[in-house]
Amino acid sequence: MGRPFLNFLKVFVPFSLILFFIQYYITSNYVEATLYYSTVANYSFHILATLIVYGILLIINLNFQDKTGFVFMGLGLLKMFAAVLFLLPALLNDEVSIFVQVIAFFAPYFIFLIFETTFAVKLINRNK
Repeated sequence: MGRPFLNFLKVFVPFSLILFFIQYYITSNYVEATLYYSTVANYSFHILATLIVYGILLIINLNFQDKTGFVFMGLGLLKMFAAVLFLLPALLNDEVSIFVQVIAFFAPYFIFLIFETTFAVKLINRNK
């Protein structure tokens, strides 16, 4: 698990930092709406969730190579559920702009999902 995870981190850390600074710059300078979660909180969720999902995929791939795709789909569902739970306080708060908060959360969510999917597909195809 060590080598593939380090290879993942070599790409994931710069990718995450670049995305974070782009969104931080945009929300700091161009978004005037009140947000419930800061950019740091949003990215903390995305980074932690992606690391957990990929770590579990590596463990499953080492032990049950034929189940990696199914586990990826299941973890994607759990991640979506966790995202909804994470956003629920913001959605129930009347003082924040719900639309802007949802965009500020789900724009990077889908970018991280594409990144995660790319690495998961490489992991699955490596075994064939």
